[in-house]
Amino acid sequence: MARESAPRRIDTAQTRRTPSFRFFGEVFSELRRVTWPTKEETFRLSIMVIVISAVIGVFLGLIDIGFSRLIEIIVG
Repeated sequence: MARESAPRRIDTAQTRRTPSFRFFGEVFSELRRVTWPTKEETFRLSIMVIVISAVIGVFLGLIDIGFSRLIEIIVG
């Protein structure tokens, strides 16, 4: 049986650099197709993230205080 040998890979600096340039070309191509939000939308969503983060932080803080007091009562 004749076995076909795998194609030989040529390893030069040029062949190692080419995929990275292709990658960045594809990245820039995708960035041109992105629909970027308006300034107003960005501001509104940023405020929403800050408010929700603050609410969750207060909620978790209250739970932490509650558990701390509960442990103090149990350990006493």
